[in-house]
Amino acid sequence: MSNNAEVNARYVAIDTLRGLAMVWMTGFHFCFDLQQFGYLKANFYADPLWTWQRVAIVSLFVFCAGFSQAVAVQQGQPWSRFWKRWRQIAFCALLVSAGSYAMYPQSFIYFGILHGVALMLIVVRLSAHWGRWLWLTGAVALAMPLIAAYAHSTGSGAEFLNEKWFNWLGLIS
Repeated sequence: MSNNAEVNARYVAIDTLRGLAMVWMTGFHFCFDLQQFGYLKANFYADPLWTWQRVAIVSLFVFCAGFSQAVAVQQGQPWSRFWKRWRQIAFCALLVSAGSYAMYPQSFIYFGILHGVALMLIVVRLSAHWGRWLWLTGAVALAMPLIAAYAHSTGSGAEFLNEKWFNWLGLIS
């Protein structure tokens, strides 16, 4: 297999996974809308059938975004191309916020999946060349919820994490 065929096969795999995630997400949101309008009786916030699907869909999207970014960095993607794609994602995140605000002004999405992906893409791009330090950084990131839970339980000044401006970090009590 030539080098070009290997690259194309990798793109097909990533695109296939991303397409699967999009179709799955569309179906999930369609069912959510059916429930919102009273055509489906389901608890999207507690029923494992729906909560695990949400986790799987989000995980698949984040995996695809990370994998794609790794391929882009490996192939030397210029920053101009990165920022062009990033602006598209950030604009869609703003559309999600605006649309959810129009429908649910009291509980709109101010930091959702697309917002997170936009932020994570910048972090990935800036840290792509850290080498072994990425392992330590990843370990710290994975430990943060435990550290935050400990700080909340001991009353060691972590109350600011419960403020709306910081709860997007996911470190709320």
